Order: sequence, then structure tokens, then C-alpha cells
Amino acid sequence: MPFFVVLCLILALIVQTGSPIQAVLVSPVFIYVGLAIAIGTIMGSFFKRLPEKISYDLFASSILLAWFAYWKPLFVADSPIFFFFPVYFALIVAFVSLFFIGQRHKIDRDSLQRMRSIVDSGVVEPSFVMVCVLVTLYFENRFIQFPTMMTLLTTRYALSGCLKPK
Repeated sequence: MPFFVVLCLILALIVQTGSPIQAVLVSPVFIYVGLAIAIGTIMGSFFKRLPEKISYDLFASSILLAWFAYWKPLFVADSPIFFFFPVYFALIVAFVSLFFIGQRHKIDRDSLQRMRSIVDSGVVEPSFVMVCVLVTLYFENRFIQFPTMMTLLTTRYALSGCLKPK
């Protein structure tokens, strides 16, 4: 999810510096475009029309823009979540990519079989996790649910990345 990480860091920089670009990013256009891309990505993931790697990156990036545009006007001007959440997302994706996906050749056969059985069971279907992330976008009063579901999405991304052939 390289595009998502870069977008997170750019968004954190824009918020931290108090850039006037924030006024553009909170326009309703970003909400609707972000949601449309996110819903399209969920459908593409559900029907297996998009490669997993692209669907995770596209969904996470679009939902991040929709989240920012939807939530920023609802909170006080200097609310720290708009700086810390994107930094957290970038760090968690970088950690997962480096220490799990990047080290998948070190995973033993038994662990790979267990991971494969989890994926085959359909318990953590990517499209279901994406829908859960999308739903938590509307719970601005319970602001910790969104990053929690994004962490679950990142975990699912790591799971699928570890199961890809080397």
C-alpha cells in the first residue's frame, strides 16, 4: 500500500503545518469521490475483479480522503486526531510490510497452512473488512472505531501479502 502510506504522510504534513489546502480537502467533493471509489473497490474486491494489492491501496487511500473530508469539520480546528491517525496508519502499514510481508520467506509451513485455513474459511474476507471500515466512518462520536477497523484491514493486508508466492 505505498500510495496510501505516501498519502497519509502528506495529509499529516498538511495538518501539522496548517496548510490552506485543508480547506479544499474538506469539500463535499472529496467525501463523495472517496466514498464512490471505496464502494467501487469493495465491489471489485468482492467479485474478484481487482487484484488484492491494488484494491487494498485504492480502498485505504479513498477512505482516508473521505474520512478527512467528513470528520474534519466536525472537530475543533486543532484536533490532534487528524495528525496522529494518518501517522499511525503509515507506521502500521510500513511495519506490516517490512516485518511480515517482507519476511514471509521465514514463515514455517505449519504457520502458512494455518494462515491459509483462515483465509479459506472466509472469516476475514477483505470485502467484509472494507465494509466495516466504511460503516465506522459514520460513527464520529466513537472516533476510535475507525482506526481500529483500519488496523484490522492492515492485518488482513498482511495476511494476504504473506500468502502470496515469493
